[in-house]
Amino acid sequence: MQGGAPEAPEASPFDGDEAPERPDTERPAGGAPIDLGTLFDRYAAYVGAVALRLLGRPEDVDDVVQDVFLAAHKGLRHAEDPRQVKRWLAKVTVRTARRRLRMMRAKGFLGMGDEPDYEYLAAEGASPEQRTLLAAIYDVLERLPVNQRLCWQLRFVEGHKLEDVAELNGCSLATAKRRIAATQTALREAFEP
Repeated sequence: MQGGAPEAPEASPFDGDEAPERPDTERPAGGAPIDLGTLFDRYAAYVGAVALRLLGRPEDVDDVVQDVFLAAHKGLRHAEDPRQVKRWLAKVTVRTARRRLRMMRAKGFLGMGDEPDYEYLAAEGASPEQRTLLAAIYDVLERLPVNQRLCWQLRFVEGHKLEDVAELNGCSLATAKRRIAATQTALREAFEP
């Protein structure tokens, strides 16, 4: 990793969040809850993809998706704006991934964790060198504090704006920036000759 911080995409997945395309995801006039089945059909792949990139372990993704939609079942009854569902699900996914990462870290400390294989996270057609580099980056991230790791991943893997990173992590913008900078430093030190 030469030349400082990697470039993050300018647009956030939250930019231009519009009302759901399907009318059955909107709150009916009588105030009935948003249909969970429809939300699952529409957002399960999104939640799963985010969870996979944050955790780096496909064996945990189904559990995270299940936990997120269980929380949605409980929490969306009170959702006031159906246009904010994706944002709310992203927050719940980050919180759930944080808990799971902390649990994996504790298991590893106790010698109960499995060694992850991160090479499969690379895009199809990635070279062996790219796969190795990606695995090495995730290996460094594994050793960092969970909140620090998540801020960096949300910024540079997921492509969120700094403001969204702070919101998704429930921290201030300054804290998010500090966490990202600390992760950048750790990655730079790990890859400098």
